[in-house]
Amino acid sequence: MSAESAAELFLARFGGAPDGVWLAPGRANLMGEHTDYNDGFVLPFALSQATTAAAARRTDGRLLLSSRQEPGGVVEIALDGLAPGTVTGWGAYAAGVAWALRSAGYQVPGACIAIDSDVPAGAGLSSSAALECATALALTELTPSELDGAPVPRGELAAIARRAENEFVGVPSGIMDQSASLLSQAGHALLLDCRSLDHSQVPFDPAAAGSRLLLINTRARHHLGDGGYGRRRAECEEAARLLGVSSLRDVTDAGDTARLADPVLRRRARHVITDDQRVLQVTALLRGSDRPDTYREIGRLLTQAHASLRDDFEISWPEADAAVEAALAAGALGARMMGGGFGGCVLALVPETARGPVRGAVSEAYARQGWTAPEFLDAVPSDHARRLALPGRRSVGPRQAAGVTRGLEPPPL
Repeated sequence: MSAESAAELFLARFGGAPDGVWLAPGRANLMGEHTDYNDGFVLPFALSQATTAAAARRTDGRLLLSSRQEPGGVVEIALDGLAPGTVTGWGAYAAGVAWALRSAGYQVPGACIAIDSDVPAGAGLSSSAALECATALALTELTPSELDGAPVPRGELAAIARRAENEFVGVPSGIMDQSASLLSQAGHALLLDCRSLDHSQVPFDPAAAGSRLLLINTRARHHLGDGGYGRRRAECEEAARLLGVSSLRDVTDAGDTARLADPVLRRRARHVITDDQRVLQVTALLRGSDRPDTYREIGRLLTQAHASLRDDFEISWPEADAAVEAALAAGALGARMMGGGFGGCVLALVPETARGPVRGAVSEAYARQGWTAPEFLDAVPSDHARRLALPGRRSVGPRQAAGVTRGLEPPPL
């Protein structure tokens, strides 16, 4: 994604030049699924695939949204009337950010925002969080009171974006996605403690070890708002209550799940507890990178996690299981389904020499089943959300940008 293409889209949709362009990456998650809302640990990283928001201030207190990926023209919203339930569809994610910022006491200007993205929607790569984070940066850095002082801290901005998704859109997600988009560093994974929100950068460069991370978009689209995600969260909360703890994070021995009479709750809890342990195991492996078998052991843990998500958490799907099986048979070090479940992507750790065979084997497995051909994407640990330099301009920070903010008059609709 480039500032040039974002500025061109803004010109086409709103008839002028944007005040700035902001980029927020999607994310992949190396380890730790459904551990975030259980106050546990996650190990995501930002992707090179990202969402851009080209934006300019308005003077009439209205938010106008347009997206290259969404038909239907411009979505127009009155900021003063924002409340959960007032906006639906894709625009709810951006509108929810404006609402959450205002609820947190931040001034939010009227704005025109043109959105573009190469993060595949519905693939479990957090396209929604990328949209939220790009919008959040744009709105806060367009606001004069914020431009005159320090920017909103990234950790706080992640919490605001999460509130937009939870309370405005109605998706009960954890804070991993927004944190990965706003806090990640290139060449690293982000170890995040979802209870304390403490985080640290973990060196992560599979290419240097002769391996690659391959994202296999199974083309089975997932929807976190369809009920399955919420049911798993409720089951985890009930398991924690029956075990006498505030969250499953507080249970460190998977054997304690034997105290749960309900076999479904027992399986759900066992996955969360063991996946928390796998996050810490992978972190230790990456930080002790002098071990020659580091990535082979990480691969083993990835495959182990897939079995846990498939059998204990029961959120895998046929295309994911087939992709994992075919990738392993063709030489992948490990593979697992990724994301909320019921559709989306598989993450495979693949030796450089096996990239072609793995892609071929997965494609052949899909063809035998008559499924839509999968999409293959490289997963490169990339940098966090940021402002981009506009064409012909040097990159400026929030303080310098204050002098050029001009207020876009309402375009004809």
